[in-house]
Formats: sequence, C-alpha cells, structure tokens
Amino acid sequence: MVPMSEVHSEQLLAEVAALPSLPGVYRYFDVAGAVLYVGKARNLKRRVSSYFQKNHGGTRIGHMIGKIARMETTVVRSEAEALLLENNLIKTLKPRYNILFRDDKSYPYLKITGVRDRDGSDGLAPGSIPRLAYYRGATDRRHRYYGPYPSAWAVKESIQLLQKVFKLRTCEDTVYGNRTRPCLLYQIKRCSGPCVGHVAPADYAHDVANAEAFLRGETQQVLAELEGRMMQHAERLEFEQAAELRNRMSALSRVLHQQSVEIVDDKDVDILAVKVQGGKACVNLAMVRGGRHLGDRAYFPAHVEDASLLQQDVADDDGGPAEGAEEGALLPSVERQVLEAFIAQHYIEAPAPATLVLGEVVGRELIEAIAQQSSQRVTAVFQPRSQRRLWLEMAQKNADIQLARLLAEEGSQQARTRALVDALELAPDDLAQFRIECFDISHTAGEATQASCVVFEDHAMQNREYRRYNIEGITPGDDYAAMRQVLMRRYGKIAEAMAAEAQAPAPGDGGGADAPPGTAGARMPDLVLVDGGKGQVSMAREVFVELGLPLSLIVGVEKGEGRKVGLEELVFADGREKVYLGRDSAALMLVAQIRDEAHRFAITGMRAKRAKVRVGGSQLEDIPGVGPKRRARLLQRFGGIRGVAAASVEDLASVDGIARDLAEEIYRALH
Repeated sequence: MVPMSEVHSEQLLAEVAALPSLPGVYRYFDVAGAVLYVGKARNLKRRVSSYFQKNHGGTRIGHMIGKIARMETTVVRSEAEALLLENNLIKTLKPRYNILFRDDKSYPYLKITGVRDRDGSDGLAPGSIPRLAYYRGATDRRHRYYGPYPSAWAVKESIQLLQKVFKLRTCEDTVYGNRTRPCLLYQIKRCSGPCVGHVAPADYAHDVANAEAFLRGETQQVLAELEGRMMQHAERLEFEQAAELRNRMSALSRVLHQQSVEIVDDKDVDILAVKVQGGKACVNLAMVRGGRHLGDRAYFPAHVEDASLLQQDVADDDGGPAEGAEEGALLPSVERQVLEAFIAQHYIEAPAPATLVLGEVVGRELIEAIAQQSSQRVTAVFQPRSQRRLWLEMAQKNADIQLARLLAEEGSQQARTRALVDALELAPDDLAQFRIECFDISHTAGEATQASCVVFEDHAMQNREYRRYNIEGITPGDDYAAMRQVLMRRYGKIAEAMAAEAQAPAPGDGGGADAPPGTAGARMPDLVLVDGGKGQVSMAREVFVELGLPLSLIVGVEKGEGRKVGLEELVFADGREKVYLGRDSAALMLVAQIRDEAHRFAITGMRAKRAKVRVGGSQLEDIPGVGPKRRARLLQRFGGIRGVAAASVEDLASVDGIARDLAEEIYRALH
C-alpha cells in the first residue's frame, strides 16, 4: 500500500488541501496534459479530497488516480451550474474516464421559410410565399423550425405528408422566382402552384397556418378549420373549392389513421430507455412531436466501464452515496449513471421538450438544470401510464435489440482483428489498441487528386481520425508520387519525434532533443495498409527507408486474378512472400473492410473537390469584389460557371459592373 504523498507531488496535495468548501467543477490531467476526468461537486474540498485520502490499490480507478499530475477547478454559484459546466467540459475535452456520448451530427428539422405579418393577422408578409424544407444547422429567427427529428427520413416523410394535405411548395426560391408554368408537383396535386398564381395569397396563408397547427399537434382544430372553410364555399355555391377542401380533410383523416398513434394530450415528448450489458450500454431516444411518434435513435457511450467504477469507488462529499443519489439511497446503478450522462450531455445543445419519459429515476437537480438550460419547465415521468407506458416499452425493446446487435458486431470485429494478427504473426500487447492505418489515392484522369487515410483501432473504424490530403506538385495521374507525398506528410514528423526520443539522454541526465511541434500524442500504427501491389509497396518502402521506420509495418493489398473480390493477396515490404488469406478468411474480411473504407473516403473527397473545381460556385463567392449581384450577372451572361470559366478577360470586363482589374482577378481565380 503506497501512501498518496509518494504518488503525487506536494504541490498537488497542497492545492487539494486549499480547496474551498463550495460547489464547483474539477478536472484532472496527466503529465502529458491529457484530461483524465471531469467531475462536479457540491463541496469541492470534500469531493476532491476523497480521491487522495483512500488507497485504491491496483484497480482501474487506482490506475487513473495514480496518473493525476495536476488539476484545475472552477467555483460556481450552484449545483445546477456545476452540472451544466461539467457536461459542457465533458463534451469539449472528452476525458478518458467519463461516460462520453459522441454525436457528430446535428439533428434535422423541418423548416417553413418566411414570416407572418407583424400585426399577427393570418396573411403573409409582402412577397413571402413560405416553403417546406429539410434543414440541419443553426436556426434563423426569420423562419420557423419544427423538430428536432430523429432522422432525415422522418423529416422527409413529414414533408411528403404536408405536401399531400396542404400542398405547400418545396422548390428553391431561385426556381420559384423563374417559373412560367406549374411544375410536376402541381400536376400530381402535391403543390397548389403559387408560383404562377393558381392559389390566392390569402388561401396559401391559410394552408401555411394549418400546416403549422398540424405540426404543433392541433389536428382537431385543423379539421374544424377546414370544415368551416368547406361549408363557407358550399353556401356560396363554390362546389369545386368545397370538394377540394373535403378531399384535404379525407387525406388528413387517413394520415391520422395510418399513424396509429392514440390521440393524447402530449404534444412534445422524449422517451429515453437504457440497457447495459457486457460492459457496453445503449440509450434509445424516441421522439414525439406534435402528438406524432417520429421514430427513435440509438446512442452508444464510450468508457462505460471506467466511468461506472470511478463513480462507485469514490464516495461523495459526505462519505455516503455518490453525488446525485437520493438521501439514504444506495450507490446509483450503472443504468442511472449512463442515462444521467446522456441527458446532461444531449440537452446542452438539443432543445428539451416539456416532458421526458424515463426508464430510470434520475436526480432532481439534473432535471432542474435542463429546465434552466432550456428556459422552460421540464417534467420527468418515471412510472408512465397508458400511451406513455407503451412508448417507453417500445423504446426499451429497441434499446435491447440495438445493444444485442452492437455486441454481436463487436464480437465479430474482435474475431477479425485476432485473425489478422495471427495471420501476420504479430503479437500486440493489447488487441484493442492494435492500430491500422490505410491509404488510398483517388483522382479522375489526374484531376483533383486526393489521398485518404482511414484508421482502425479498438476493433472499429475511428472516423474522427480520418484525414484527406490534397496532392499537389506531381505529374497528373502519377499514383506512386501521390503515395510518396502522403506517406511523407503523414509520418515525417513522427519519424523526427522518434529519432529525437532515441537521441535523448536517460532520465536525470538533463538536456535532450525536443520533439517536432504537432507530434504530441502521435504514434506509429501497428500496420500500414496500402491499396496496391508491388509498385505502391515499393514506393512505401522507399519512404520508410528514408524516414528510418520499420519496413515490417507496410502491407500492400494486391488485387487477385481478374480483380475479383476475395482473391486479394497481401504484399510485404520487408521481403516476405505474398500471402493469400482465403476467400472466407476473417482476416481478409477485415482487410477488405478497411481498404473499402479508405477507397470510399478518398472517392467522396475527390468528387467534392472536382465538383468545386468544375462548378466553381464557391470559387466565385470567394473572389473579393464579386457579390451576389455581380455573380448573378456573370452567370446570366455566360449561362453558368463553365461559361464564366471559358470567357476571356475582355468578355468578363464587358459585363455590367465588372471592371478590367476585377475581370483579371476572376480569370486568375478560375484558372
């Protein structure tokens, strides 16, 4: 049993002893400056001291505490503020020992463009003909947004539904402003044709208002309003208009029937169920908006095992249950910890609905903090009844299914990793830390050449670590030169850092070479896959010899006879004979998976770059002095960006508002 005074510096222990007895957030860092853990406390002094007053032996939590080299603390006014700050820092810093929910994508919304008259009337602002649109990103006060939705599919399904019933336009403003006759959507009765005046602005405004009411869940009011308008047309003997409204009512009734969702008082509800098994966890989030169940989405947190051990091994401020537990309660379950982590991290950015239906009891202060963040009252329901209970059961079932699928997939991925390691006769210290980086080159006839690097580690593709490299200064189509360039750029600095470390004197001798900037935390992979045969492997060999890196890391994936899938062979840079793994080999499946991902990543990057070069819209926008009006004049004069690119300086200068010097600048930018 080693005393804490021998593990940690006197300065760190003095800082712990000097902490105030106030609420706040603390952060632990290792010697390399990497953040280990972020936590909150009602009483910073008691909470942080509890880490250093107890010996944790050789446990994983003890291993983490032994790494602590320094700490930072922030005092706040309340526990709610501490909770919000804690989870903001968790999302930003991604500590190794916190439960982390990674969500790379923002939620999609259904957007209705345009604004209403300021006097609150049913009419629209002058010149405003709102349209339906799928939207993802920051919101704008000029428009109305409904959602969030769990998937893009749910948004598009809702748009199709609104088109059928309310016939709102979905075309872009540029298309709308240049129509001389109605489009196909009008012909199939999915749009009322406001572009050519086939619907009066006042009637279109009614349709917009009804669509918004429907999205808010006010379905009965919408039906009543449509019925009232239908009766008015019938009394005026306007039977065609009355029949049109009757058909809309029938369509809306069919939609409501097809939804098979019981009409309840709930308008906006999130349903959250959690499942923990085998060291993994799944949180299933189902969304109800406007009384309609829109579907669900599964989330899988990282570091569940480490974080749960940490929470249960360290007592709270008073030496009793962990923070957030009710008075006299046992330590919170892992399920509760996972659900609380999700709620805190998820609703920092996503708006919280008025009601949360939860499969686990969570702390009252957490719900209060979320309500404070959302600036509205949020109610948590832990024992739902009737329709809410059915929603929760459905979410729980989906969480079970998704977690079982994840465990099955991870089991097969681990088997594939083990098969590849065995096939190559490697012996990594930790199979989960076995890292593979794969490179691919993509271009079209030498145009827009890009190299991709994808990373496989911890039995999964690590898309956060993917990189693309623009290849320049080579002969178009020279894949070997492209491969040389990307490998030099990828591993050049790492090789310098490794050389500097090898030349550094032993600890305590002083001096030593500094590692190149930008290499902190970087390491060589255990395997470098190159998509190609002997030629690409020979080029990679030259680069590694030049950099002084081991040749045994390089493996080429060579196409088999007839370039058929399953006949690939592995080519080695260190002189070993080719290896054919076999069509049904688990190792070959992993190699093919990584190689195909590198190819996909390179292709998408190349196409995006090529589109930018050929279409050039973003290039025009980036040219100083070319604003929207001048850009529109150029495109109108030359019929598109290709015409602009083909025009001479004299032709460009002939456009109204384009001076000679600006024409020369445009020409240079497009060539």
